[in-house]
Amino acid sequence: MSTGGDADAIRPGAVPGPRGAELPLPPAAVPGGPHDGDIADGLEEAYWSVYDGAASKATVGQVLARLPRIVRRIGRLAWSADRTATVAVVVLQLASAAMMAFGLMASVAVLRELFAEGPTPERVRAAIPQLLVVVGFLSARALLEAGVAVAQARVTPKIRTALECEFLTLTAHVRLEVVDDADWHDEAYRANDRGLFYARQIVGQVVSLAAALLGLVGTAGVLSVLHPALLPLLLLSVLPVGAAAVRTARARFHSFKRWNTLQRRVRVFSWLLLERDAAAELRSDTAQGALLEEHHRLTTRIAEEDTRLGVSSAGLTLAGRAVGGIGTGITYAALGAMLIAGWLPLAAGAGAVLAIQAAQSTLTRLVDVSHMVYEHAMWVDDLLAFQERCRALQPRRSGLPAPETVKAITLNDVSFTYPGKETPALNGISMTLHTGQTVAFVGVNGSGKSTCARLLAGLYEPRDGGTVRWDGVDVLDMDAESLQARVGCVLQDPVRFPFSALANLTVSRGTLTEADPQRALDAARASGAEQVIAGLPGRWEALLSKRFRGGQELSAGQWAKVAVARGLYKNAPVLLLDEPTASMDPRAEHAVYEAVLRDNPRPDQITVLISHRLASVVACDCIFVFDAGRITESGTHQDLMDLDGEYASMFTLQAAGYRAEAEEAA
Repeated sequence: MSTGGDADAIRPGAVPGPRGAELPLPPAAVPGGPHDGDIADGLEEAYWSVYDGAASKATVGQVLARLPRIVRRIGRLAWSADRTATVAVVVLQLASAAMMAFGLMASVAVLRELFAEGPTPERVRAAIPQLLVVVGFLSARALLEAGVAVAQARVTPKIRTALECEFLTLTAHVRLEVVDDADWHDEAYRANDRGLFYARQIVGQVVSLAAALLGLVGTAGVLSVLHPALLPLLLLSVLPVGAAAVRTARARFHSFKRWNTLQRRVRVFSWLLLERDAAAELRSDTAQGALLEEHHRLTTRIAEEDTRLGVSSAGLTLAGRAVGGIGTGITYAALGAMLIAGWLPLAAGAGAVLAIQAAQSTLTRLVDVSHMVYEHAMWVDDLLAFQERCRALQPRRSGLPAPETVKAITLNDVSFTYPGKETPALNGISMTLHTGQTVAFVGVNGSGKSTCARLLAGLYEPRDGGTVRWDGVDVLDMDAESLQARVGCVLQDPVRFPFSALANLTVSRGTLTEADPQRALDAARASGAEQVIAGLPGRWEALLSKRFRGGQELSAGQWAKVAVARGLYKNAPVLLLDEPTASMDPRAEHAVYEAVLRDNPRPDQITVLISHRLASVVACDCIFVFDAGRITESGTHQDLMDLDGEYASMFTLQAAGYRAEAEEAA
């Protein structure tokens, strides 16, 4: 038995980790598991809850100070979307507020007739004309509000559509290294999930805010006409109600903050229980019970939070009404004193009561809507700020167009470091690739092969040093998208587009509706996808996704063949194959390499193959061996075998493994 210092010795209770490190047994309780700490407090804040509850943290002054800027921002969005509808909303809303004020004044006139001296029938008959005026104002207001709703219905979808189209256009075109940034991903999903959602709602909320504010102003105007002393009484009666509304709204937001944190966890379990990709393993592990139990525990806590909020809101509402009742009592007592003193006619006093009651209701609505507008505007601002950031992260849209064909691509002392990393992925890479060549990049994982290929494809740019030139022209002087259009990429994990089989090929040319039939057939034959597509119901028209009715399921190897066909269909002067056959069976892999690399080499194309299976690169014109971001060896297969370096060692090791397997099978 080994003694201390033996790197291979394993103590009881430990398992070997990387490079001889020892990993202790894990704890009995799963860290980060469902019951690990208080979920409501222990989870990191998710991207979709960054601004939730913001209004509950802001002071009333902060909310009021921010509202004018919010209204201006939304007004500019609406103006750019539909000027006519925006003007209609403003004009009709002002007219509606005026109708409300005139209606109150007309109601006072009705009361004046009803409270006048004389027999009751005569007073009623005298009030009828004024009553008809009230009905006219109310009807006009209803028509105007309908007009506001129609104009709002015209402008709101246009704002949402414009923002969504711009959002997707910007995010779909940002440079590839930006997409690798986790912070950018959080911002993108937050803007998409929350910003676009609230952008659709906030126009209506701003309209409601304006309606409530104008209604309050109109009511105050009516009271000032009746008697100037009624304005202080309005404040006395509505401020307690407003204070109660503020407290209730903030309690609701705080509760939503706790509820949202729990809901995040519920989403995870719901997704795992419903998602098709998790279904097989979920059942094989018989894990449904554990997930359902945790889902039930969390939904129970959400229900408890809902109950707590309801009870709390009831208490706050009661307190607000109690204080508001005292204020209203004082107001009515003051009104009575004014009536007794003869300062105010009886009809005007009754009208003041109606106005004060309307003001209380309007103020409560104003507080609630103000909170929503304040909070939701933060999400819209976040969306607009994210779009502005994305505009600065777009690829070059100016410069020379990339050539239709290329004779040579030269990398000279190129270095590249990923954002957030200290160690460069490439460090001083130099090479020249010529048209008609088939070259291979080999090396261990993380050695820089794929990074170099993406620099060749124009997906990354050599911003850390060095140059990449196509026929002597620096790629930084070319239009980035035109350069990317000249490169066909086939990756190890291709996108499984939920399109038809034919559209899965034509998408590489930027279209889902137009196809070159002969090119598609040739690409399918060369990649081995011909038999896959021929066996599908509907063949070329078959939908390749089981998420939709009538969709078809392909294996990983079949998808790999479709992906190779997609790359071939693009017919680009540069073809990059990054482990394209990793999921294929040996016979299918051999057929692809025979067709693409041996039987049909294109004299006008540069083909780059990245592979860990060195038997597939033997026939390549040149092989580059990568290690830690550098090229350590290059040459033909025979050159590298004669060199007896890293490539020869890797090739011999793989060949020995195949021989050992064959001997065991024999």
